[in-house]
Amino acid sequence: MSWQHTATDALKRAGIARVAGFIAAAVVTVVLVLLPLSATPFTNLQISLIAAYAVAIRGLGVLTGHAGQVSLAQSAFFGVGAYGAAYAADHGWPAAVGLLLAVAVAALAGVLIAIPAVRLRGFAFGILTLAVPVVAVPLANRLSGLTGGSQGKTAVLLPAPEWSGLADDQWHYYVVLVIAALIFLLVHNLLTGRFSRALDLLRANETVAAAMGVPVQRYKVIAFTISAACGGAAGWLYLVPVRFISPDSLQLTLSISLLVALVVGGVRSRIGAVVGAAFYVLLPNFTDKVTPGRSYLFFGIALLIVLLFFPSGVTGGLRSLADRLFRKESSSPSAAAMSGSGEPFAE
Repeated sequence: MSWQHTATDALKRAGIARVAGFIAAAVVTVVLVLLPLSATPFTNLQISLIAAYAVAIRGLGVLTGHAGQVSLAQSAFFGVGAYGAAYAADHGWPAAVGLLLAVAVAALAGVLIAIPAVRLRGFAFGILTLAVPVVAVPLANRLSGLTGGSQGKTAVLLPAPEWSGLADDQWHYYVVLVIAALIFLLVHNLLTGRFSRALDLLRANETVAAAMGVPVQRYKVIAFTISAACGGAAGWLYLVPVRFISPDSLQLTLSISLLVALVVGGVRSRIGAVVGAAFYVLLPNFTDKVTPGRSYLFFGIALLIVLLFFPSGVTGGLRSLADRLFRKESSSPSAAAMSGSGEPFAE
């Protein structure tokens, strides 16, 4: 029967995809573990920044890709997390306490903003969040006792221990990647079961979600808080290798760039967050060689290309391409002959 062959082909494709995914993950893991031992400090810094921004983008994906809300406040939460980490470092607190402080302060700020903001829908919600980094930058400049003002603030986090035998850039690389991976795993576990289904229903239609018994405003606040907490954690991860934070890091342009990176990578994809972060961090390295200072021009061009040809992002486009190739291979005459479905009187 044709449906039996279709089901068999689907199972084969799923099995091949799992094996390929496992092999790819193993190869990437080995490469990432060995890379910093032979890479330059600049390369280690770039990969560490990709991991840090990937966490911020993943948090933004929870709000935008799953809850259907657009936020332009992520740069403010990113800065709050970095300043919280710097404050902890200045007082000699352990780095783990600094991370908890960065996440807690950013999450608290997210709750305070989300409670009034979630009453709004669509573009009104996004416009309200736009005001957050606009206010945060001058506020950071004024609170010079905490932030260092316009001169910024330097903080030394997690110098490489002697027993590791690693340079600071190598140690920071490992710390940032491990913690970023743990945050990704935590967010993945949060986006399962009833909570994930409720967010998907909320994204599709708030009215239907409310009619189905979903507490709309509560779930929007939770999604916004998770996004803000990820932004705070990303700020801590950023400060570990960079060791400097200034009000410029809270600029609205960072929020816009993170949102563009989210769309480029894929708004609902874990891998897409990493792809988007790599796009944001690495693109200026290439564009500055062609036209220095024109990175945002290429950001816009890349966004247009993705929206036109890959509406679900780069990862979604690659996944669709792989599915088409599998279908084409399984439906080819040779595959049909091997399965027996090509016989004219096959049942």
